[in-house]
This record gives sequence, C-alpha cells and structure tokens, in this order.
Amino acid sequence: MANTPLAHALAAAAHGFRVIPLTRAKLPAVRSPHHHDPVPLPCRGACGRLGHGVHDASADPEAIRALFAAAPWATGYGIACGRAPHHLVGLDLDLKHEPRVDGAAALARLARRHAFTVPRTVTVLTPGGGRHLWLCGPPGLTVPNSAGRIAPGIDIRGTGGYLVGPGSATSRGRYRLAPGSPAWRPAPAPPALLGLLQPSVRTPPAHPSGGGTAGRDAALVRFVRESQEGRRNDRLFWAACRAYETGAGPELAPALVEAALHTGLTRREAEATVASAARSATGTTGTTGRTMPPVA
Repeated sequence: MANTPLAHALAAAAHGFRVIPLTRAKLPAVRSPHHHDPVPLPCRGACGRLGHGVHDASADPEAIRALFAAAPWATGYGIACGRAPHHLVGLDLDLKHEPRVDGAAALARLARRHAFTVPRTVTVLTPGGGRHLWLCGPPGLTVPNSAGRIAPGIDIRGTGGYLVGPGSATSRGRYRLAPGSPAWRPAPAPPALLGLLQPSVRTPPAHPSGGGTAGRDAALVRFVRESQEGRRNDRLFWAACRAYETGAGPELAPALVEAALHTGLTRREAEATVASAARSATGTTGTTGRTMPPVA
C-alpha cells in the first residue's frame, strides 16, 4: 500500500493535515449526495453524508479510509488549507511559455518590492513545471483564494481551498516533493506577504456603475471586456465574484466567459477562473449540484 493514494493521504494526516481523495482531474472524488436533488441547496456536510469536497477533509485515519472506500477511483488527495493546526496557505506558482508566465519570478519581485524573504519551506513540483509553496498562517486569519490577484502566475489557496498532495497522480502527471524540500514542515508565512494576501489591502476596481440589475450585469461584462493583459484573470475573477454574490452568477457566467475570450484568454482559462470565483463567493467546492461553469 506504500505508494497508493490512500497511503500518501494517511502519511499527510499523520502530520496533522486534513485530506480528501481526488480524481485524475484534481477534483473531489466522492460524488455529492445532492446531485439528484431537484433544487440542490448549499451543504457543507451538515446532512451527515460524504461528498462535500473540502468540507469532508479529515486527519482521522478511519474517516480517511471511509472517504477513499467511497471513491476507489481516486488517484490522489487534496490537503485542505486554512485548517488547524497548520492553517496552511498555498502559493501556486505557474510556469507557462505561451504566453510567458513565471510565478516564481513574480514572487521574487514581490519579495524585493515589499522587503520580505521567501522562506525555505515545503515545495511540491507540479506536472506542468510549476510549484506549490506551503506556508503556515496564524490562527484566526482568513486568507481568501485568488487567481492572479497579487501577481500574474501566482494563485493563492487559502480557506476553503486545497492543494494537491505530493504523490498524487493526475491526468498531466504526478505531484512530488522538490529535491531537498522539507517534508511536512511548512514555514511561517512572512507578515508582509500575509498583508498582500488580505482583501483589506488590495485596491479593488471601482464598482461598475449602472442602473438596476440589468445595468449592473452589463457593467460587469463590460468591465471584463475592457481588461488589459496582466489584469485579465484578476478582473474576471472580481466580476464573477460580484455576480455570484448577488445571485446572478449562473445566468451571467456565460457572458463573462465570452467577454474574457474577447481579451485573449482561452475558454479553458476563463471557465476555470469563473468556476474558482463561484466557489470563493458561495463557499462551495462545486460538489453540491449547484450550476457552475466547468472547471478546467
């Protein structure tokens, strides 16, 4: 059992991390118990059944075995962020060649600009050439999930999010610890970096103006359509969050995606960003049966 997803998940749990099984697509493997409900309501596990994504995450070996028994097709595991005792914050540093995106270089620039040192910490190499940095946040601090908000190529996994654990196999390859990386001992996040991750310190765009609901929705679409390179994902994420917060997300999502295509994003990128915004704004993981765009 040494190299099975369950074995890797149990190893993580032995160090206090809360885990869930994942599919090859990096999605929660246990199907929602509400997928047949005619009008599914948001549920974070209060019903007592499995299938609520990151809300199922546990460090208890018996609970973990039950999760994997319910999803024998799982090929990996996710580690819940923002949960005690580690209060994990994940920095997902992308590396892409077309267009050129280097999350590690962007993080180094942020460190120089804001005078903090990126600590030596748990580093997981991703199949796409990027890496995940694991950091500990202080108790009581909520770090929101974001995609490209603090810099292009840097996605943040915070409260309500999860990181793909080392040893997981996905459709693109395997996640593994970087050579020389500490195992299971995330370093504390630098205070200056934590400040950048907080919503209170970001300068959000002015709320698009418009008369009534129709005007608001049209303004959100226009706001995305007018995005410039370097801010496209950021503005799409912000607009989609506003749409889902007001209940207009499912209806407005296709128009937001089309507006993002106009700026040069691919459909896969745009749909993934809108899906991430939906999860962030509604506090769900995409497993409750709620109508959301497909996740890339």
